[in-house]
Amino acid sequence: MKSPLSIYRGLPQPIYVLFFSTVINAVGIFVYPFLTLYLTRRLGYSALEAGTYMTFASILYVPGFMIGSKLADTIGRKPVLVIFQLLMDLCFLLAGFFEGQPIIPYLVLLALFFDGMVDPAREAMKTDITTMENRQVSFSLIYLGHNIGFAIGPVIAGYLFYTYPGWIFFGNAIAGVLATILVMCKIKESKPSKQTIEESKRWKTTEKGEEGGILKALLTRPRLLFFAVSATFFSYAYSQTLFALPLLTTKLFDQQGAVLYGRMMALNGIVVVIGNPIIVAKLRRFHPLANITASGLLYAVGFSLFAFAVSPLAFLALTVIFTTGEIINATNEHFYVANNTPISHRSRFSAILPIIMGTGHAMAPIIGGTIIEAHSMNLLWISTGLAALVGSTGMFILYLTEKKPRN
Repeated sequence: MKSPLSIYRGLPQPIYVLFFSTVINAVGIFVYPFLTLYLTRRLGYSALEAGTYMTFASILYVPGFMIGSKLADTIGRKPVLVIFQLLMDLCFLLAGFFEGQPIIPYLVLLALFFDGMVDPAREAMKTDITTMENRQVSFSLIYLGHNIGFAIGPVIAGYLFYTYPGWIFFGNAIAGVLATILVMCKIKESKPSKQTIEESKRWKTTEKGEEGGILKALLTRPRLLFFAVSATFFSYAYSQTLFALPLLTTKLFDQQGAVLYGRMMALNGIVVVIGNPIIVAKLRRFHPLANITASGLLYAVGFSLFAFAVSPLAFLALTVIFTTGEIINATNEHFYVANNTPISHRSRFSAILPIIMGTGHAMAPIIGGTIIEAHSMNLLWISTGLAALVGSTGMFILYLTEKKPRN
């Protein structure tokens, strides 16, 4: 009997470099998971104020995405990734020195803007160095690397939060620098040549190049637009794990709530590490849209039941449920998008589609904060489950119109 990990053999060498770089970077993701708690517990923000800030932070990604994607399609993936990742790390380093001061939210906003510039270059690089045949497994490995690191990072950050809060920022910066150095030294520029892009315009595949700007190219992919709109309901639902979930755990368990939240995020990473290769191996024969539909149903169950959870064990059990949905979604969503993106616009599609898909993520904190203050935490989680169900329905409709055998 083959090991589930055997699916990761024989991948392109740069994929393994990105895997290790992702592990290092993810170990240091201290700031964003605890940002809501930092704003409310450390800086005295209300739930609505913190939600408004988180929404603004998400909106700030948009100009970062657009600028970074254009640069990555013009000057290359690697310089954009390296330069702006290091600038983001510099912002976190400065935040560590000014910990507890009013300038912190502004430094974090600037860091997230630079992070937005990095993302399209990183996603385009992943697509450049893979093919349709190995792309799903390659993306799965990088996603696994993120969660190996993320299984460690939040646990450390959870204990640092009340003891050495400045090290939440320092740790994030140090890990980011180390991960960037690895990419800088071991991966060559991956942007397709002008000749390859011109030749691709005659291809008969869904990756064929397109003439014109981003909007013209996007209109040639109407299915991707419908996909992105449906996916935004998932991003809204999942975003509540970053905004409302830590508020819920600290409401029920006070200071131990931060520790429980850290354990939940660590469990999230552990489940991904164990379950990712098994789920990919079992489900890769099914159409990605069918898999994504199933992931939305798991989100709907997991998130809505937080309205009724009262014990740490229940929180951990629901973490396993929504994490299973996350694994299925993450290993199929980017695979579907990459295989339907024109080679000529990879970075720009890697910017515009996440903007559409991330609308729910951007609106989740302010909507969540409003529901909490006007109604209740329970209503928020029930509505979050319903949002996931709407997204799942959209994906199922798209699946019914596109049902084809997998290659």
